[in-house]
Amino acid sequence: MSAVDSRYGAYYGWTTSRRRGDSVIDRRTFIGTLAGGILASPFITFAQQPAKLPRIGILGSEVGAHWEGFRQGMRDLGYVDGRNVTVEARWFEGRTDRLPALALELVQLNVNIIVAAGTQAIRAAKEATNTIPIVMALSAYPDKIGLVESLARPGGNVTGLSNVSPDLMGKRFQLLKEIAPKVSRVAVLWNPASAVEPNGFRETLAAAPVAGVMVQSIEVRTPDDYAAAFATMTESRADALFPFGNPVNFKNRQLIVDFASKTRLPSLYDERLFVDSGGLLSYGPSYIDLWRRAATYVDKILKGARPADMPVEQPTKFELVINPKTATALGLKIPQSIWDRGVETV
Repeated sequence: MSAVDSRYGAYYGWTTSRRRGDSVIDRRTFIGTLAGGILASPFITFAQQPAKLPRIGILGSEVGAHWEGFRQGMRDLGYVDGRNVTVEARWFEGRTDRLPALALELVQLNVNIIVAAGTQAIRAAKEATNTIPIVMALSAYPDKIGLVESLARPGGNVTGLSNVSPDLMGKRFQLLKEIAPKVSRVAVLWNPASAVEPNGFRETLAAAPVAGVMVQSIEVRTPDDYAAAFATMTESRADALFPFGNPVNFKNRQLIVDFASKTRLPSLYDERLFVDSGGLLSYGPSYIDLWRRAATYVDKILKGARPADMPVEQPTKFELVINPKTATALGLKIPQSIWDRGVETV
């Protein structure tokens, strides 16, 4: 018997015959018993590996109430981070130059799904992978800019939610005119270099005459453009302000709101966080609800659904939010027709 045989034989309490004729039989007996011992022994075990939790990557601008909508949606569907799913969040915090690296980082983490919010984040994720499913929590005109083939049949690995719906700008202008009837010239802060904003600006131009207002185009590509933009608005005597909710404007929302307050301009927004910062009025899709609905896409994909076959959905829940203190400071009275719409106040 070898030294190894002797060692294991002693360990299990076996004796080894030294008779020449018995050595083969004993060795065979030892091997069979050793195999059974390994399986039965409490000391030598092969522990069953725990099931690997699905890993969900998040790519968005910043942590906030929207993100809480996604977390609540996941909880409603039975998913809890750290218990039956792992969430890896990456926030670019207004620095769009970080998006490619953050998207690649999620891909290298081998996430099962990427949930991305905003055109630039979605595009970065799409460029980083054509195999990992991508769920759009917020997207504008995804079919017009090549993120999906069509809203009904996205194709590829991208699907999710659009935050654009028909006649949205018309409704915004209508609400602004109800609160501030004298408004006639609305300065629109937008980025013509954006992939999606030319679509939104065309819709804005089309909706303005119906509401009885004129649009003044104010181009803002970077934060350095605000000083000149504000000067142009003052010189042209714009009497209302509407900034597109792009990453640059969103990151600098307090600067925009403070300018509107200082110059006593009624301000219209597409997202309530501007109103939380002191803006007058916002009307648009509930971003919290869109994030919550994104969790439904995640659930279906984890259960085997293919993004290519999952239609892109449009908003179904809208928020009208008003800051009464700002209205009072501007000398505006909120009419009953506004209150009757189920307005939220901050």
